[in-house]
Amino acid sequence: MRRTRFEADICPVARTADLLGDWWTPLVLRELLLGQERFARIQERLDIPRAVLAARLRRLEAEGLVERVRYEEHPPRDAYRLTDKGRATGDVIMAMWRYGHDWLANDDEVVVPYDKRTGSPVRPRVVDETTGRPIELAAVRRRIRPAADGPQAPTPADAGRDERPA
Repeated sequence: MRRTRFEADICPVARTADLLGDWWTPLVLRELLLGQERFARIQERLDIPRAVLAARLRRLEAEGLVERVRYEEHPPRDAYRLTDKGRATGDVIMAMWRYGHDWLANDDEVVVPYDKRTGSPVRPRVVDETTGRPIELAAVRRRIRPAADGPQAPTPADAGRDERPA
């Protein structure tokens, strides 16, 4: 079955799903975010086939999320380092962790993130970067705007439905 691509969709969720939705990609990003940079180490930690890992890293590099850095000439070996765009996926990965922990974990041992400075457990939460308040999705609507325009102010019409500008 052929995979449907969403890279040209106007919805940022669809475009993000296109980029991060391949099997293994979120786990490869998790390992990179945790500081694993070498192919063999990522492969070992994930128990992922070499060809699949190579394909995922090539896509992440082509999309500007990682850069390949040669660390040994003979034999040629490369490290994979996250770019700013790649590091920004940390918010998405932590949101996935929170969902998985809250809704998919069983009573077995669970991986728990913690603050490496304090040792305290971390509970990710999505907040509005402007206000710092948690986002209540029931109060959020979407508006389609031309890409060249800046954000539009909410209107009363926005309260009941999604809308397109006239």
